[in-house]
Amino acid sequence: MSRWRDRLKVFVLLPVVVVAVGVLAYFMFRTTLQADSLRQQSILEATLALATEKANRLDRQIIDQDNVIVAIADPARLDELEGRWLPTARRETPTVRAIVVLDESRTVLAFASRASGAFADEEGFRRLLTQRIVFDMDLAGKPPEQLRHLHREYAAQSYLLSYWQRMHAGRRYLVVAWHDIGRLVRETLPTLTSDPPSAAHEPTPVAHPPSASRVNVVDEEGRIIYGPPLRTGEFTVGVRFPTTLYNWRIQVSPQASEEMAERVQNRRLLEVTMVSLSAIVIVIGAIAIILVSEKERRVSALKSEFVANVSHELKTPLALVRMFAEMLQSGRVATDAKRQEYLDIIVRESERLSALIENVLDFARLERGRGSYEFAEGDVGDAVTRAANVYRYRAEREGMRLAVDVEPNLPRARIDERAIQLAVVNLVDNALKYAPDGEEIIVRASSEGDSVRVDVVDHGPGVPTDERQRIFERFVRLTARSSESQVRGSGIGLALVKHIAESHGGRAWVASRSAPDHSGKTGSTFSFSIPAAGPRGSVQRVEVKESQPESGPESRLVE
Repeated sequence: MSRWRDRLKVFVLLPVVVVAVGVLAYFMFRTTLQADSLRQQSILEATLALATEKANRLDRQIIDQDNVIVAIADPARLDELEGRWLPTARRETPTVRAIVVLDESRTVLAFASRASGAFADEEGFRRLLTQRIVFDMDLAGKPPEQLRHLHREYAAQSYLLSYWQRMHAGRRYLVVAWHDIGRLVRETLPTLTSDPPSAAHEPTPVAHPPSASRVNVVDEEGRIIYGPPLRTGEFTVGVRFPTTLYNWRIQVSPQASEEMAERVQNRRLLEVTMVSLSAIVIVIGAIAIILVSEKERRVSALKSEFVANVSHELKTPLALVRMFAEMLQSGRVATDAKRQEYLDIIVRESERLSALIENVLDFARLERGRGSYEFAEGDVGDAVTRAANVYRYRAEREGMRLAVDVEPNLPRARIDERAIQLAVVNLVDNALKYAPDGEEIIVRASSEGDSVRVDVVDHGPGVPTDERQRIFERFVRLTARSSESQVRGSGIGLALVKHIAESHGGRAWVASRSAPDHSGKTGSTFSFSIPAAGPRGSVQRVEVKESQPESGPESRLVE
């Protein structure tokens, strides 16, 4: 019940963590986008304020000139208008080309022009003013002396006119100031940029500021009047001139709008990436913690089962030793042959009990990541024979023949003889447990190149290919088949075999026959190899350190 409760906690905790991280990532992403939007809005507002300031500045410059004309254009002294427009006043009105005064019948009463020798242009403007332009002026419904402006194209030419009405002797007069658009473009518009143009100008209605400028002026159809083309972007702002050149608009783009847009985009990408990576790291961390917790829980359960299995394994030989010892003690053994047989059983079971205890002690050293071996040059064949004889009686009792095949003149090797015997004992015990229906177990020692190889061959059900590596891990057991009964064991035998082989500089593995024998069994061959001895040397005690091997998932115990 506790096991299922722990698993339920794991399956509930992970979705909760994922949902929490998702919510956190959503709000962080939303906050990032809002901050990015606020940054863009602040840049746009600053650019808009700059564009508005430049448009208002141009309006003020034109209106200041109009105010000068208002002061000198007096209907009471129309004959003095040209003379009153002295050079000083003309310097204060650089863009005013001509001043015209009309009466209520639209008749030109006075005409003062800055230009000389342009009689044809002046006559053309007079006709255009009296025949067309004056009808487009808003002369009704407003205070008579209010300054107004008319900005319109006539005959494909742009005109800017400032006009106002004045009363004198009961009559209404219309005063018109004709602003020179070409001069405005050449001399006034450059003042809107940070870098004023040079004193020399081309006599063209379209001028261009220095290439570093980010300001231009376009008409209502988008044609450039002044300035360079601007790349339309999210930071480019256009504002119409308020009262004077109201059919034109000034466009302003920050000095490095493309770079700013790229930086904003890169910052947005970086922040989104960081938020995403943070969410991924949190999820991976949560999954790792849950997996480690589940692994620790599984290892704890396997260790508990290991204690129970070891207790059972220790109990069996102790019971046999006690039973035969009590029979000998009671004097009920009839013959000396039986007495000797019982003594042999007691010795062998004692040796089996010692082997189990050695397994547990070696496992304890393995748990601490440390194994202690005494290496000396020895005979591997002799160690294999001694270890196999420990289980000869048990094999005969279970109806199997234990055959030992040691190759003659086997190369010597630097070994810990007790450890080699322990490895062979574990492999033979494993074969007796998991191949009980086999007829024979073969223990073989042979040379293979520069190594000495030990094989334990059984006629059991074999080991599946996908589990041949896992069974050498601690606590890992083969998945029980439905036709087999559960076999008890300590679950550390094969892990110790692998540890011993690798500590001797060799390796351990298992192989199964590809085709079953006459009984339908494929059988398995558990093997380990160790290097043959090099130059002879004295006994040496070696401390072998290793990392903790990982325990695999719970399955049938293989000792």
